[in-house]
Amino acid sequence: MNAASTTATTTTDAFAPAMEKAAEMTRHLESRSALAATHSELELFVEEEGRELLRRMLQGHHVLRAIAERPVRVEGADRVVRTFLRPSGRPVVSIVGRVDVARIAYQGRGIEGLHPMDAALNLPSELYSHEVRRRVAEQAAGASFEEVSATLSAATGVPIGKRQVEELAARAAQDFDDFYAARETVMEETSDLLVLTFDGKGIPMRRKDLRAATRKAAEATPRRLRTRLTKGEKRHRKRMAQVAAVYTVGPYVRTVQDVVADLRPVRDAGEDRDRPRPANKRVWASVEKDAEVVIRDAFEEARRRDPEMKRTWVVLVDGNRDQIRLAKKTARKLGVNITIIVDLIHVLEYLWKAAYAFHPEGSRDAELWVQQRLMWLLRGEHAKVRANLRRNANARQLKGALLKRVTSCLRYLKGVRHYLAYDNALASGLPIATGVIEGACRYLVKDRMEKTGARWSLTGAEAVLRLRALRASGDFNAYWALHIDREHARQHRERYADGVPPSPIPTLEPRLWRVN
Repeated sequence: MNAASTTATTTTDAFAPAMEKAAEMTRHLESRSALAATHSELELFVEEEGRELLRRMLQGHHVLRAIAERPVRVEGADRVVRTFLRPSGRPVVSIVGRVDVARIAYQGRGIEGLHPMDAALNLPSELYSHEVRRRVAEQAAGASFEEVSATLSAATGVPIGKRQVEELAARAAQDFDDFYAARETVMEETSDLLVLTFDGKGIPMRRKDLRAATRKAAEATPRRLRTRLTKGEKRHRKRMAQVAAVYTVGPYVRTVQDVVADLRPVRDAGEDRDRPRPANKRVWASVEKDAEVVIRDAFEEARRRDPEMKRTWVVLVDGNRDQIRLAKKTARKLGVNITIIVDLIHVLEYLWKAAYAFHPEGSRDAELWVQQRLMWLLRGEHAKVRANLRRNANARQLKGALLKRVTSCLRYLKGVRHYLAYDNALASGLPIATGVIEGACRYLVKDRMEKTGARWSLTGAEAVLRLRALRASGDFNAYWALHIDREHARQHRERYADGVPPSPIPTLEPRLWRVN
């Protein structure tokens, strides 16, 4: 349609197909068959036929815009004015189906063509609308790409393939880093603890997207079975995602007896009533970035909350040497003092494994053995625990697998001995367990990324991790507003002189430009 020429098409004509559909639906709802239908049958009819009505309404609006469009002066970012005008059109798949957008194309010899109407509508460069992309972002965070494909194909009436869903998810998540870097985090007016916590979680990946060392190990490991991976082979099929969390929590002073009571499997209701809860919690994960980058980002997030670095910064880890080293390195660069604490629950797991070298599994004797050493640890007597383990192992003359259990525990305790000052932590009200990051690992990674048979591409995995992180941190809506603005800048504003696309619609009341 040449919008520059006079047309006899009226506003009524633009919406005539929609009115016809509405009349058709009305006739059916007034019919004898509809009066005899169940409510479920009527609901399905209104939903299915109503989608086509909405699609025609949307199409009618685009027809109306084409009527209203007037020629404008179009100067690109290259400072070249496009002087050749021609009618043009493009399809867009919306949430109610496919519509066609007619607009004027502004071109010149050997230069990029521009479409001011696309800028006015903020149309994406791809076939699918931003609202379809948003639905993909919301659904792909929780459901498989196949499920999202089926759901949106049914909703729009247009087939949307699994690969298109993965691509849309990646585009939807592309502004994740910019969002958090640009966000003005208000300095928290509190003296509460600022907690940073880290962990890693493996994601099953396609071989080409494994890290080089893991891919090489996978290629060198022969398959024992055709239909499944054995235990030793599985670790060569995963790429580690670095998980991080930053939150604020009030100090909570406890005694050794309080902690022992907290570890009971069955507890009375209301026992946690006075325990401070984490606030302003942000969690995220990346399988694409190295651990050093994610940990640095976490420290930057913490610095935005406490720019003067006057609060108590606590770093909770599970004992991973690399994470501890990177946290200390980053803290030195920022000039901030941190208190590193190794998660008590991880320490207990090692103690339980060592206990079964001396006592039968599941026995009361094993439980009492662990409880005694737990009390020593909570009193800050970790050296006493190590000495006792060595003495007991020598006295029992342990060998083989039993000795391996004890030496593994000893090696772990020695490696983290500088971060086991639980007595000081309890007296200062510092957290000693990594429940927040464990929950983040489970929600961000395990619940979504480890579904049976899943093998992820690096692009798809990173996109889903980002989208789940936005939801978990309560930032999705704010992020989406920034993403849409960034899309307008990338696809439209950056292509025009001074970053300002001309408006193709006259700024007049609609009744003044309608042709009757």
